[in-house]
This record gives sequence, C-alpha cells and structure tokens, in this order.
Amino acid sequence: MCGRYTLSQSAEAIATAFGLDASPAMEPRYNIAPTQSVPVVVYSSEKQRQLQLMRWGLIPSWAKDPNIGSRLINARSETVSEKPSFRAAFRHRRCLVIADGFYEWQRQERKKQPYYFQLQDKQPFGFAGLWEHWQSSDGEEINTCTILTTEANELMRPIHDRMPVILNPQDYALWLNPAAQPTELQDLLHPYSSQAMNSYPVSTLVNKPTNNSPACINSL
Repeated sequence: MCGRYTLSQSAEAIATAFGLDASPAMEPRYNIAPTQSVPVVVYSSEKQRQLQLMRWGLIPSWAKDPNIGSRLINARSETVSEKPSFRAAFRHRRCLVIADGFYEWQRQERKKQPYYFQLQDKQPFGFAGLWEHWQSSDGEEINTCTILTTEANELMRPIHDRMPVILNPQDYALWLNPAAQPTELQDLLHPYSSQAMNSYPVSTLVNKPTNNSPACINSL
C-alpha cells in the first residue's frame, strides 16, 4: 500500500513536470497522510490539464458515510475495474497524484523500520490516481482521491510486497484521457523500474503525521 508520501518541489518544477500553465506555490510537505488535502492533476472540461486540491481517501458518490474515505486511500490495480468503490472512477475520473517520494515500512523483529523511496533524479512524478465527487444529504461537497497500487518491484520487494503505481511521463496523457479504454489503461499499471529509483532507511519521525520537516527524509 501507500500510506505516506512527500512533495517538496517548487511550483515551477511541478508545472514543468506535468505540463501545467502554472502551479500555485505550496509549502514543502515531507509527511503527507491520509485525509489531508493533496494536489492532483485532472483534465478540465476544456480537456486542459488542471491542478486541484482533493482529500486523500476516496468517497464513492453513492456512499452514505464519508468516513469510508479513510479506508479507501489505495485501490489495487488488479481489481480496480471490478470493485464497486472504484470502477466508475476508473472509467471516467482518473488523475495524477503529485509526489516526489513515498514511505514504506519493513517489518522487523520488534519494530517497523520506515524507508524512503524516490526517483534517481529526485524529480516530481505522478501516482496513478482516481477521484470522485461526493455530496452529502445536506449539500456538503467534497472531491476525494485514491492512489493505485501494484506488485512490488525488485527494489521494493525486501520492504513490502506492494507499491504505488508510478506512471511514466509519456503515459500521463493516456491516463488522463477520458476516452481511453480500460484495456489500454491496465497496460500502464505495472511496477516502476527499480533501476530508476533509490531507497534508504529513515527515522521513525515519519510515524507521526504532525511531523513535517526535512528531517523526515534524512537517511539514517
């Protein structure tokens, strides 16, 4: 799964990486956690890439209780086209969840050791994501998102058996294209190349969501 990630890049770097006309300046974030507001890229009604903020944890449009979102922070890519919580979003509401690294925990004898993963070039990238619009009975409206996961690559496997789907930049357009077919999309949902990534152990500072400083990604 993917339960924590980072985004500390400049607005200019984000705009360049995702082909945006502009990106608002954002404070560096070193410990993004579920239910927080996160930046995602979607297609606007004019089919232009647009950055929006959404709550991390997908609330299906038919859900009665919005608290279900805290349990739907990830969607398994192998079953995303079938699960009632995700299948409509997979067909019609895909997004790129912007990140520049993520954490995973390795089970050890008496503890869980966090590791930080990033691309070799340390550039921002897009997780394959889905989004939904939810409205309560009293009119409250929320846009929420989830991150797709797949089997671990060779780098990730000693730490965990799953990893988030990181899309190649050349695949962003297809993933966002509302006319894309499910078979085309499934071909994108594979482990990212281990050779293009690196990882290292970090302190347990990241275990607490309120810790948000560069110290979270310092190597041990």
